[in-house]
Amino acid sequence: MTAIDTRPAPDLAAIKQKQQATWSSGDYHMIGTQILITSERLIESLDLRSTERVLDVATGSGNAALAAARHGADVIGIDYVPSLLDHARKRAAAEVVEVTFQEGDAEALPFEDGSFDVVTSVFGAMFAPDQERTAAELGRVTRSGGRIGLVAHTPDGFIGHLFKVISGHVPPTPGLRSPILWGTEDRLRELFGGSLAELRARKRHFVFRYRTPDAYLDYWQRWYGPTLKAFEAVGPAGEPALRRDLLDLVARFNVADDGSMVVPSEYLEAVITTG
Repeated sequence: MTAIDTRPAPDLAAIKQKQQATWSSGDYHMIGTQILITSERLIESLDLRSTERVLDVATGSGNAALAAARHGADVIGIDYVPSLLDHARKRAAAEVVEVTFQEGDAEALPFEDGSFDVVTSVFGAMFAPDQERTAAELGRVTRSGGRIGLVAHTPDGFIGHLFKVISGHVPPTPGLRSPILWGTEDRLRELFGGSLAELRARKRHFVFRYRTPDAYLDYWQRWYGPTLKAFEAVGPAGEPALRRDLLDLVARFNVADDGSMVVPSEYLEAVITTG
């Protein structure tokens, strides 16, 4: 006889509020500008045309939106963290490119069906708590025959393991699927099966480079919301153990032999053609 799961469903609205506070802490802009190349690569993989209309979901400070705009596309970037959108607008002004940046939720996109030729999300939509609803929204606003371009951390990559280390010190919300699942082709087929005509996915690497492993951890503890919040959660008593485990993780992936940090981080780049 199969046991019935009687655990209450997670409160997704409360989780979203907590996540918004997490991404509003620190300043993800300070992380995002270090990984620009992942957005540039995605836009090239999408074979973007200057005649197309693009939506970048969970745009952060605008990496993918700006990359698309540089190609002459008509671009909107959406995010639920106002401070990151402020960074994005300043960057667009400095580069003299036209992008519309507005507040919005990946789980409830404020656009009509089929409004965009291309929809992108780079390390963004993967963190929305309701994965099925988020995927449905991405597919809904993409026209038939359009493309959805996604970049997500893989379970076996450096950031995938970083989240595993953090969850060992700060347990995740019960019943909530890991965002790292977006970094697997199987999960993407589950999420987008209803609107998927073709899926092209490949694993790629971005290399984190810092003067020392300690410099990396100090930087991420200050600027990266999930790391900052993890250290806040464990408090002074738990900080040494969390720091030790994160530095051990860096040591496992570090390929530098001069005391610096050179860590290849695997991610999945996916281009979905909608049916």
